[in-house]
Amino acid sequence: MDFLKGISPREYQQKIFEKCTDKNCLVVLPTGLGKTLIALMLSIERMKKFPGEKVLFLAPTRPLVEQHMNYFKKYLPELFAEMILFTGQINSGERKKLWQNSDIIFSTPQCIANDLKKNLYDLKDVCLLVEDEAHRCIKNYDYTLVSKRYQEQAVHQRVLGLTASPGSEHGKIREICRNLSIEEVELKTRESEDVKSYLQELKFEKRIVDFPEEFEILRNILKKIFNEYVQELKSRGVLWTNSSKTGLIELQKKLMGAVSHGNKNYNYLLAISSCSNAIKLQHAMELLETQTLLSFNEYMSELFKQAADRKSRGIVRLAGKPEFNLVYAKTNELLSKEVEHPKIEELVSIVKREIEKNNQTKIIIFTQFRNTASIISKKLDKIPGIISKVFVGQAKKISRGNSTGLSQKEQKKIIDEFSSGEINVLCATSIGEEGLDIPEVNTVIFYEPVPSAIRKIQRSGRTARLMEGKLIMLITKGTRDESFYYVSNAREKKMHKTIQDIKEEMANNSAEERSETNKRDCEEGKNKSEFQKTL
Repeated sequence: MDFLKGISPREYQQKIFEKCTDKNCLVVLPTGLGKTLIALMLSIERMKKFPGEKVLFLAPTRPLVEQHMNYFKKYLPELFAEMILFTGQINSGERKKLWQNSDIIFSTPQCIANDLKKNLYDLKDVCLLVEDEAHRCIKNYDYTLVSKRYQEQAVHQRVLGLTASPGSEHGKIREICRNLSIEEVELKTRESEDVKSYLQELKFEKRIVDFPEEFEILRNILKKIFNEYVQELKSRGVLWTNSSKTGLIELQKKLMGAVSHGNKNYNYLLAISSCSNAIKLQHAMELLETQTLLSFNEYMSELFKQAADRKSRGIVRLAGKPEFNLVYAKTNELLSKEVEHPKIEELVSIVKREIEKNNQTKIIIFTQFRNTASIISKKLDKIPGIISKVFVGQAKKISRGNSTGLSQKEQKKIIDEFSSGEINVLCATSIGEEGLDIPEVNTVIFYEPVPSAIRKIQRSGRTARLMEGKLIMLITKGTRDESFYYVSNAREKKMHKTIQDIKEEMANNSAEERSETNKRDCEEGKNKSEFQKTL
């Protein structure tokens, strides 16, 4: 392709690119299979077709935006286009000038959305809008606002959405497609015939551990207290659906919404308190079942601290329960005997084995919670030959007096150290799942399964691209680990079927439109012919 420097597209990238030249496309490709190159090729094609017009490339975080801009700079001739990175640190007056003088703008959606709301500039001359991690283009996220303005303002419109997975819900995928005005969905998986040859073998291991009897005793006590709160919510006539953590959070939102809109029903106020405690107990049981005993203990300590500070009557009531105090006392007793969740011991043994087999190996361990990542990292650093770091997002959360967030500069430094081999194990939360240019790793370990198809696909995509890889999943028997494992697998299969259904719907709609157009053309031709006869 003209202007493409030092890189050639693979066959499947070329075919997807060709589809994207004619239609607004949502491209669903696993991490590491070259979505950005498709965006680059389409940018070249659109700028050649519409000289003087712009390309707007959006990604959800600044490090990801920088990564895309560096990729474009690497593979485009120096003078091909004026590229600029938009950030909130550049004042709005300066951004307005930069917009006028730039050809390819890389930005977070928040930055562009704020500028559009202030009418600093419009999107009239943008011939291509690229939205990376397009599964976020739902509800009120800024991607949706930018896409809507683009469809209202741009003269020569073309939209490209990129994602490793748009999720499994039909309604959500339809919403993404509607918000981006998508006309075609291109889906490739690791199993696609034209993709297989570019990937290395991915070995999968499921490591199942038993849920200890001592933990089972603690869970049963917590369940008993939890069921009392659930029964109370039912007797107050506010809970009819399931009592899962998500179900309870939804109920809490509805109750608080009703109260904030002036419904001061005393029954609702008491229900909010009970619902809040039920959510806390669900979270405590999740930590006990799937995380570490230490993180469970720290959470219990935090709840007792809130009760001592009299944060709410509800928390005082919960902390005053003798059974709740018994759970806390027993947890402290187990920790004093150095008892931990069996997944920790299993994880240490796996990492040791992988490092012994290959001292150049690189491992990413994914976990839901920052606290767990920190505990794992400390455990692993005691093993000779292992240097690990915790890799988390920017949000500053305070744990035991320490701030747990990482600035973007700190995140970049850790990724550089991981790339160069200064550290060989990354203990990451969800920040490591999405888009960031983390180097190829030998082994990806899920400390716990995740119920989300999106997150499962993104985590797995960190290995087996350029070299053989291994995916290891830790599962605690008889806990929500097991159900999450089956749920994510089912959702991934459902996602493929849903996308296929939507592709067919789009093809049928397109065929109907063509048929309607042909019918209109025939009618017009017939009318024209009859009119000419009358002359």
